[in-house]
Parts: sequence; structure tokens; C-alpha cells
Amino acid sequence: MAYCIPGLYIPGGMERVLTQKANYLAEKGYEVHIIVTDGKGQEPYFPLHPSIQLHQLEISFEELYGCSFFAKFLRYRKKMRLLPKKLNECLCAISPDITVSLLRRDINVINKMTDGSIKMGELHINRLNYRTFSVKWLPDFLCKWIEDYWMSLLIKELKKLARFVVLTKEDANLWPEIPNVKVIPNPVSFFPKQVSANKKKQIIAVGRYFEEKGFDRLISAWSFVNKSHPDWQLKIYGDGFLRKQLQNQIDTLNLSDSCILEYPVKDIESKYQESSLFVMTSHFEGFGLAIIEAMSCGLPVVSFACNFGPIALVDHNLNGYLVPDGDIKQLADKICLLIENEDMRLEMGRQARLKAENYRIEHIGKQWENLFAEVIKENRE
Repeated sequence: MAYCIPGLYIPGGMERVLTQKANYLAEKGYEVHIIVTDGKGQEPYFPLHPSIQLHQLEISFEELYGCSFFAKFLRYRKKMRLLPKKLNECLCAISPDITVSLLRRDINVINKMTDGSIKMGELHINRLNYRTFSVKWLPDFLCKWIEDYWMSLLIKELKKLARFVVLTKEDANLWPEIPNVKVIPNPVSFFPKQVSANKKKQIIAVGRYFEEKGFDRLISAWSFVNKSHPDWQLKIYGDGFLRKQLQNQIDTLNLSDSCILEYPVKDIESKYQESSLFVMTSHFEGFGLAIIEAMSCGLPVVSFACNFGPIALVDHNLNGYLVPDGDIKQLADKICLLIENEDMRLEMGRQARLKAENYRIEHIGKQWENLFAEVIKENRE
């Protein structure tokens, strides 16, 4: 079994999920290889099973970040000429039965590999927010044309795969051109015996400090919550290039005593357990791993009803609240409602825990094993 991903040194959801699935398969006796292009010399953020073999292609697409558009274009082309050669050499040496692309740059070349393995793909975002293209100095119609052309190239490659796996039924419905779509959600990262008591005056949010996570919207909502409940605290665990901007927003709104930007921690489980409510304000989510992590610790959820993860995971009025996307005031109102009703928090937290049970690795891992057996059987026939 071989997986292709840019790197494992980042504490992101895709990296966490792949590590968890790879560890599960390794424990089941599968020979697992992970092929990366970036992060030379950096250890995986999440621990790998000792039997898993990590292969570094040393292409370093990360060097493109911060380059001008034209410099990035030229260097990207050079690196993309290296990718198929190095990836093919690696796959031929490994000789896996199945190779899974996580649909980054490798999807452009995976079907050209000559190792003979069955090729599959899995997408950790949704179609509406994948392969979008926007450059300020280009006309909108030209950006749209480039975006459509870029997507057409992807569709061409996806049709060649034995299976294309997405995270939600809602997203699967957006790929009518692909006959081999399969839905397998992400597994919850942990399912602890100890759950939150839902009594501490603390609320938690988790995610990278990037625009799509919408933490600026959360901070704006918190300014309303803080006026009614100054004794409660919001902790946002993550990091990213927006840290300074978010901190400036917190300072401007005089929230520095109650809204804290925390750095990522490997033991995020304990941070959920010491909180009483989870909030998500993303503009979009492929799945929403942090939601199901919080639920596994018995936390109710208040989230914007963005595409697609939250609407698939949060049962409105049962284990949390879904708020119309962008409605800052209603988000604050729902947070306040749960702050003011402890019994409601406890019951919604109990229901959240029950929901998370369906996403334990034992259940999701078995779905992947069945799918692998299915495609291997088809290939032999």
C-alpha cells in the first residue's frame, strides 16, 4: 500500500487522518509506504507506526510559497518535470498493490506510472472549493476559464482511477462525471474514555490561521458573547500567517483577556476535555475533523452551516446548532444560549458523543479494507 501526500510535518487534518489510517493498516499487517515531496529533514508531526516506510522525493514544492506569480510558474514547471520521474522510480522500487493519491500535485501524473499498481484517489476538501483560481490582475472571465480548464484536466485523471473517495454524500453528488465515486468519511482521531464535564467556562476552536477557517468571524462573534458573559474564555488552537492579524483584531476589540490564540498542541484531546463547547466558523470544510474530535469528547457544537462537513455532522437542535453561514449575531446568540443552559449543554454533549461513535477508526478502517479488497478482486477479474 502506497500513499502520496506533499508532507507529514504539518499539524493539519489531512496529515492527521492519513497517519491514523496508515497506522491502522500497519497494525492490521499491511505493508504501508508513504511518499512525500516536501519537508526534507523534518519529522512527521503525528507519530507513525514503526513498520511504515517514509519515502522522501526531495522536490520541495514548499519553496514556491512567497514567490511572485511568474517566478512560481517557472519553478513549478521545473519541479513538475521532476515529479513523474522520481515518483515512478519510487513506486517501481516499492511495487505496491495499490497506490492512493491524496489529490495534490501527484494526481496529474499518477496514472502515467508504470509500477502496475491499482490507482485510487481521496479528496479531503469539497469540489466547490477545490482547484479554484483567482488572480487580482486577471479579468474574472479569464480566471473562470483557467479554473474550468484546470478542473477538466482533473476530471480526465479521476475517470482513470479505480475509485475516487470523497468524505460526504453531499460532495459525491457534485461529481456526476465520475462513475467510480465512493463515500468514506474521515475517522475521529481519538475516542477517549474521559469526556468533558461541560462545566468549565471555556470554549474551544481549532484550525489553521488561514482565511478559510474564518476565525475573524469567530472573534467578531465573541465580542458579542463577551459583553454578556465576561467570565467565559475562548481559546483558538492553531497557527498560520494570519496570527498577527487575528491578534490585532482581538486587541482592537479589547478581548485579549478572554480570547486567546493558542499554538497547536499534540495532545489536543485534553484541550477538548477541559472545554464546554466547540465552535466552527469556517467558510468551507471538506469534512470538519475538529467537529467530530470535539464530539468524541462530549462537546456540543455551534457551527456555520458551510459546505459540507458541518451540515453532515451536526444535527441541529440535537448535538449542536447550525447557523446560517456568515450570521455573526446568530452565532453569538447560540453560543450564549448554551452558556446559559448547562442541562442543554450536557444533553447535546451526550448526543454528540453518540454521533462520534460512528466515526471510530475501527468502523472507518474496515470500510477502507473492504474497498481495497473490492478493487483488487476487480483487477484480478
